[in-house]
Amino acid sequence: MESLLPFLPKFLAAYAILVVAASSPGPAVALLLGVASGRGRRAALVVTTGIAAGSVTINLLTLLGLGLLLSQVAWAMTAMRLIGAGYLAWLAVGAFRKALNPPALMAARDLPASTGRLLAMGYLLQVTNPKAIVFWLAIASVGATHGGGAGIVALFVAGAFAISFLCHAAWALLLSSGPVRAGYARARRWVEGTLGVFFAFAAWKIATARG
Repeated sequence: MESLLPFLPKFLAAYAILVVAASSPGPAVALLLGVASGRGRRAALVVTTGIAAGSVTINLLTLLGLGLLLSQVAWAMTAMRLIGAGYLAWLAVGAFRKALNPPALMAARDLPASTGRLLAMGYLLQVTNPKAIVFWLAIASVGATHGGGAGIVALFVAGAFAISFLCHAAWALLLSSGPVRAGYARARRWVEGTLGVFFAFAAWKIATARG
């Protein structure tokens, strides 16, 4: 089996960028706040899995060179931006509706939630996020797997999934904690309204971004 040692320095450099990207507050964290406060820890962790899967999808695309293509072909990147902006706008509308007419709070176990829908929610948010694509282009420039075989690529992708999942899971666990959920119950209109503003602003920024 191919030795990992020659690739380790570039692995660490690439993973350092990923840790910063996955830990930084953004649309994914805002989504986790809404899910964790409304549906609880399990649902937030399912969404986290979808986010990590989306991150790995972008990882694989950049390794295949499609990420570079998106950065060079104007219409392709524009289409990706518009898809991402549309999804964020949809999330903004949902948040504003909850702010204006908050649904009755129920225990997380009583809230109907499809695992597939929660996975898709996290996946779609991440895979259409231009910020995530830009971060993965930066990671691809490190060349962590350059010259390596399928085993090295598989190890890199597995590590990337684990990092993305763990970073977002930390947010999910924090945001689903008792004090945070209690605070949300007291200020839910303001929280949902703030989330709506954030998602709307993010959608506008993505839709109007140049390049």
